[in-house]
Amino acid sequence: MADSSSSSFFPDFGLLLYLEELNKEELNTFKLFLKETMEPEHGLIPWNEVKKARRDDLANLMKKYYPGEKAWSVTLKIFGKMNLKDLCQRAKEEINWSAQSIGPDDAKVGVTQDQEAVLGDGTEYRIRIKEKFCITWDKKSLAGKHEDFHHGIAEKDRKLLEHLFDVDVKTGEQPQTVVLQGAAGVGKTTLVRKAMLDWAEGNLYQQRFMYVFYLNGREINQLRERSFAQLISKDWPSTEGPIEGIISQPSSLLFIIDSFDELNFAFEEPEFALCEDWTQEHPVSFLMSSLLRKVMLPEASLLVTTRLTTSKRLKQLVKNHRYVELLGMSEGAREEYIYQFFEDKRWAMKAFSSLKSNEMLFSMCQVPLVCWATCTCLKQQMEKGGDVTLTCQTTTALFTSYISSLFTPVDGCSPRLPNQVQLRRLCHVAAKGIWTMTYVFYRENLRRFGLTKSDVSSFLSNNIIQKDTEYENCYVFTHLHVQEFFAAMFYMLKGNWEAGNPSCQPFEDLKSLLQSTSYKDPQLRQMKCFLFGLLNEDRVKQLERTFNCKMSLKIKSKLLQCMEVLGNSDYSPSQLGFLELFHYLYETQDKAFISQAMRYFSKVAINICEKIHLLVSSFCLKHCRCLRTIRLSVTTVFEKKTLKTSLPANTWDGDRITHWWQDLCSVLHTNEHLRELDLCHSNLDKSAMNILHQELRHPNCKLQKLLLKCITFPDGCQDISTSLIHNQNLMHLDLKGSDIGDNGVKSLCEALKHPECKLQTLSLESCGLTEAGCEDLSLALISNKRLTHLCLADNVLGDGGVKLMSDALQHAQCTLQSLVLRHCHFTSLSSEYLSTSLLHNKSLTHLDLGSNWLQDNGMKLLCDVFRHPSCNLQDLELMGCVLTNACCLDLASVIVYNPNLRSLDLGNNNLQDDGVKILCDALRYPNCNIQRLGLEYCGLTSLCCQDLSSALICNQRLIKMNLTQNTLGYEGIMKLYKVLKSPKCKLQVLGLCKEAFDEEAQKLLEAVGVSNPHLIIKPDCNYHNEENGSWWRCF
Repeated sequence: MADSSSSSFFPDFGLLLYLEELNKEELNTFKLFLKETMEPEHGLIPWNEVKKARRDDLANLMKKYYPGEKAWSVTLKIFGKMNLKDLCQRAKEEINWSAQSIGPDDAKVGVTQDQEAVLGDGTEYRIRIKEKFCITWDKKSLAGKHEDFHHGIAEKDRKLLEHLFDVDVKTGEQPQTVVLQGAAGVGKTTLVRKAMLDWAEGNLYQQRFMYVFYLNGREINQLRERSFAQLISKDWPSTEGPIEGIISQPSSLLFIIDSFDELNFAFEEPEFALCEDWTQEHPVSFLMSSLLRKVMLPEASLLVTTRLTTSKRLKQLVKNHRYVELLGMSEGAREEYIYQFFEDKRWAMKAFSSLKSNEMLFSMCQVPLVCWATCTCLKQQMEKGGDVTLTCQTTTALFTSYISSLFTPVDGCSPRLPNQVQLRRLCHVAAKGIWTMTYVFYRENLRRFGLTKSDVSSFLSNNIIQKDTEYENCYVFTHLHVQEFFAAMFYMLKGNWEAGNPSCQPFEDLKSLLQSTSYKDPQLRQMKCFLFGLLNEDRVKQLERTFNCKMSLKIKSKLLQCMEVLGNSDYSPSQLGFLELFHYLYETQDKAFISQAMRYFSKVAINICEKIHLLVSSFCLKHCRCLRTIRLSVTTVFEKKTLKTSLPANTWDGDRITHWWQDLCSVLHTNEHLRELDLCHSNLDKSAMNILHQELRHPNCKLQKLLLKCITFPDGCQDISTSLIHNQNLMHLDLKGSDIGDNGVKSLCEALKHPECKLQTLSLESCGLTEAGCEDLSLALISNKRLTHLCLADNVLGDGGVKLMSDALQHAQCTLQSLVLRHCHFTSLSSEYLSTSLLHNKSLTHLDLGSNWLQDNGMKLLCDVFRHPSCNLQDLELMGCVLTNACCLDLASVIVYNPNLRSLDLGNNNLQDDGVKILCDALRYPNCNIQRLGLEYCGLTSLCCQDLSSALICNQRLIKMNLTQNTLGYEGIMKLYKVLKSPKCKLQVLGLCKEAFDEEAQKLLEAVGVSNPHLIIKPDCNYHNEENGSWWRCF
């Protein structure tokens, strides 16, 4: 390049500007690197001149000894060694910008020469990559007629590739590690191979990555010790020069690690043992672990592909990653493919509708190979006149038909059938592989399981397994689902299920398999589905005919034993994972088995958010005869049902959802033991609500408790009101968080006034009530003789609303026993209304006035009533009522003179030590019957602890006390300790957070637990009560 061109391409002042950005220490480092980089052909710059040179002198020296763009090449190389990535990147951008200003031809020469100087030319490498991946692209298309279709899938996801490394708009950060996850066979490998080809052809990542390297899991498994430079050199042409020069610029490199799930490494190396040096030889497992954990080449970018089943294992290795899921074929693409596959449109319609009826199976068809295999299987069924509806009923039914079809005679030629021993060995390989997440098997692995070359050849010819065309002695099952199916068959072929077999390997233990969860062991999920599906006698007979073998159903009784153990365990319904269990039980299609399996459970909890969840739940719940409680949350299902209802397919979809919901709700009248339905945080449409209320009104519905928290009612509360009148068993209704408003309350009150309504407990917490709603409620309370518990918490009733409720309370016909008015936005004015009504009311025993602005003056008015001999209150809750020690004398008189009072909660009031001392004096009186006392967050210190200790000794009735969120300190705990460890102390529950105290105080509290085992010290005493905030009782 001519000098004139050089001077315009690299401005004279450019180099100096970049040297000016170096601080003194960095400038000295730059000079040292320059000394090492000096090239004889350009003449050595005298070191003495370099050493004493200022920045402008150094720039002139470099231009003199390294003319043209060579000075920039040396500078960029040194910036790279100094890890000045930003400076290096900006310099390159300026070079490229300058290049554009002098014409494309000159610029191309300049940029090429600069890149070659810094990172090498790379042309030969790109040519080799194009040759390699053009060939593998052709090889990797799927069998049959759908290779063009699979190419289309990759093209569809081309945009996904382009934006994988884009800056995150939320965080502003650019990911260095991207994980591309998806189901087996969905096209991850196809996509990243296409990425390699596109990069080599100059169509992808040209501004982002100078070099892209491809590492395949199967190939890496077969390697032993290598340096990382050697590992990535397999495709590196010798004409390109040393690959070390490339690796020294890691920020411009992308490493594609394809099929992480196929790596047979434990990845258990401690981080300190990992290697940073890419020139040293190590076991390849160390190299991969070091690369993934960003110990080696942390500036490089990674693109990792993995199956969904191993994404959890990968998450433990990679940091600051972006997860992208490859979903495969859209619903429209699947429909289009099915209609293209079947020439007969009637067959196509039948196949599509049958697959659509099973969401799990239809979802599997997102994978092109599974979609093709499914269509092939269904076509064969139709040709024989079979019922494809039954075949598509479960995934097991379909795969049983598919596997059987592989051994069906074609054109008079009978496939070679494996004998029982060969089949068992293959199933053994499959099962162990699923448990250990091993999906690639080598010849020595298969030999270890007893499979000979002849056995392998037989399974190859039947398309059960396939040999990799690129990597020698490498075998895989034709698809993951095929491996999972044979893994499930392993348990059916295993004859001996006796416990305590010493030769039994961990994966052979049926109890471990049953207790595994999708969260902990996601790789086992589909295998378990197939295993339960194979409990169906029709499936077993079909496989026995296919393989001419005997399969055992003894596993059924073993599974039932495991279910009994699970049912008798201490796990809560939410911990047991019933939805997952229902998936498995649905696969059996065996109603008697489901009934037997579920007889050990009285409660279930299910979160339904997909159509398949509704299908399996509705099917299984009908056969759970011993259930007493069902907790359901139904979200998005009915929302999806209402979308685009003008389309016939969606209308049909909506009909199926309605049918399944009808089946589920029918449990309300078919299960004679069912007493409680908790249907909370659910989105039901009008038709779903109508179905629910029809079942509630059914004469055989024995439901007593109905919880409809946080529900939207399309038509208000009219249907609920009608159900309350028709269902003579309903005694408890909870509508907490459902915004029914005053109109909804009006409807409910009509039901409450009806003589057939038997409701005893009603919660309207946070239902949007106002003073207007209280007018209807007050009238209903007078006429209703059965309602005993009413919660109106978190509604803006105000003083006017409380007055209306007070008017009802003083009426002789009001039978209310519990009233919750917590956080109802009233003031001390309401104390006057309540005082008058409480003097006349003989039934009320529980009153919650918490979180209202009563203040001391309002409390004084109420205490005049509370201490009256005719006051029957037993439980009084006054948390957060803006009280101080000024009202404690009045409260103390209530404690002394009201013999009925058992519970008093004064938490979150500024009583302080002086106030509590007054209360303690009252607690020591022999007439005091207080059993539960709440003093949480009352501003207490160690100064009141002696009084508390004295009260605990004198009062033999006090069994629960809450002292959390007070600064008692070590001194206070020391005072309490002497009493708490004493056998004279009758306290059973003490609210204290041990961790809030110093080490010495914690030791004292631990010692109390040893001396007084009957005393429970807990940091959070509110866990009991979700309803009304009290720490000792429920509403």
